[in-house]
Amino acid sequence: MRNGSQFLLVILSALFIGGVIASPVGPPVAQAQVPDFDGWLASFRAEARANGISEPVLDAAFAGIVPEQRVYELLDNQPEFARGIWDYLDSAVSQHRVTTGREKFAAHSALLTKIGGEYGVDPSVIAAIWGLETAYGAVMGSHDVIRVLTSLAYKGRRTSFGRTQLLGVLKILQNEYATRSQMQGSWAGAMGHTQFIPTTYLAYAVDYNGDGRRDIWTSLDDVFASTANYLAASGYQYQSPAAIEVILPDGFDYALTNNAERPLVMWASSGIVAANTGPMIGNYDPNLRGRIIVPAGANGPAFMVFKNFDAILKYNRATSYALAVTLLSQKIAGTGGNVIQPWPRDDAPLTLSQRKQLQQALRDKGFDPGPVDGVIGRGTRAALRQWQLSLGLPADGYASLSVLQRLLAG
Repeated sequence: MRNGSQFLLVILSALFIGGVIASPVGPPVAQAQVPDFDGWLASFRAEARANGISEPVLDAAFAGIVPEQRVYELLDNQPEFARGIWDYLDSAVSQHRVTTGREKFAAHSALLTKIGGEYGVDPSVIAAIWGLETAYGAVMGSHDVIRVLTSLAYKGRRTSFGRTQLLGVLKILQNEYATRSQMQGSWAGAMGHTQFIPTTYLAYAVDYNGDGRRDIWTSLDDVFASTANYLAASGYQYQSPAAIEVILPDGFDYALTNNAERPLVMWASSGIVAANTGPMIGNYDPNLRGRIIVPAGANGPAFMVFKNFDAILKYNRATSYALAVTLLSQKIAGTGGNVIQPWPRDDAPLTLSQRKQLQQALRDKGFDPGPVDGVIGRGTRAALRQWQLSLGLPADGYASLSVLQRLLAG
């Protein structure tokens, strides 16, 4: 999705809103008319046929298919984005998930270690993704993948993603990689033990046990190897850290967070130390290139993240997800996984309407966040940093209730 989850390998967007959206700069902009579903489906089937999908496969795939309204409601409420990161991590790295992860790792240690070594991926990271995506195979999703991808492809702001993935799942059926009945998964169209979206399956799924099928539904050999293959292709490097919790010095320039990538030795020379070991030089490779992130803003923990963190982000673009995988993998392996600095638990995350309100307030003050859509992406964070700098505040780009209140106060 995310990949999985990727859930998703991507950030899903806001609810579809028909009609006209008023813009504070210029006249209202009319959105495209939503086509009749039957007409849209006929057009899509023609496109699928042009891509080699047979009529029997199309008939079987779309029998009785109608859009699922619940999909649009869930787009804005992914736990990676709609909850405070501390709440998300409390669940994602719960004691139950850690204990179960250690048990599952012990039961499959030989296979995980073998595959991890062959693909150059930490086996505990494979196990952590398995645990986060489906609770180690216990909850693989009950949504009809074709129905939810049809819903995404039909309307809303993820139509391009939906069409691409819908064609992907039809290719899976056309090539008999899986059956129609196996097309069950998440509300976002991810499938199997580690929740591959269709295009990720087509590109990276592996027939590790050599039975002629790339089976991410029932074969743990294929599940672990496919997950490792995807991470390796995303740039994962074994025995290199994904993230280090760090303590930032007084007066640190938060405008450097998230984007500025520098060698670890340069960060260390500015007074940054590791939260668990103190000095970083001597404990970590000084040539590692990383960047600083503050997922809960200047009032929360800080982390230095590296290439492996970015590889996990290819699986799911949420920082909270990549951090959860990192921490859970460390706990499964018994090498750490605790966040030392406190989270700002009293600073509530924003609702969808509040995120839109924050974007509009930034725009009203002359700091363009891009679309007022409730998605706190790069444009919104950049505008927020500019506003913070204009007031001499730490430019962490973090959107929270206290920040919104200050924006609205003038």
